[in-house]
Amino acid sequence: MNIYEYTKYESGVHRVQRIPVTESQGRIHTSVCTVVVLHAEIRKKMSIKENELRVDVYRASGPGGQSVNTTDSAVRMTHIPTGIVTQCQNEKSQLRNKMSALKVLEVKLQKHFDDKAKEKQSKERKTLLKSSDRSEKIRTYNFPQDRCTDHRSGVVTYNLSKLMSGDIYNFINKNILALNKKNVR
Repeated sequence: MNIYEYTKYESGVHRVQRIPVTESQGRIHTSVCTVVVLHAEIRKKMSIKENELRVDVYRASGPGGQSVNTTDSAVRMTHIPTGIVTQCQNEKSQLRNKMSALKVLEVKLQKHFDDKAKEKQSKERKTLLKSSDRSEKIRTYNFPQDRCTDHRSGVVTYNLSKLMSGDIYNFINKNILALNKKNVR
């Protein structure tokens, strides 16, 4: 079961109407809670194509020593699509410097793509949250009347204690069917 497809309709403002134990005059108190259901991104293994890289070799710089200024062992690697650059001149071997620069580039690219994914998810979260105002409620849980009403689909169910104890699948299924019918029409 794809849990996101099953629960994505739960995003929105949920209103709870109840009479607290401390309420001596029996007045109904109303509270709201905003629920956000987001699709979890599965992190993929970073793969860099060779045609996306520009590799420049140059002579290492730094304090003297054997082979520092005499061989082209330093490596600068540029990921062309993103413009991210890494360089390495720690080793005498150009091949080892290339491998080190590639490892650093993979880490930088992973961070770059993770940041983009977080930004996308943040925008999605903001569109789902809206203003969290009571007028944007999608569902009301009315404890004095033992009733739960979904305002988008019109589905009403009774026996809130059963719903609150986790037996919510039937209610969600009815909502999904009703919402899909409304979208089709």
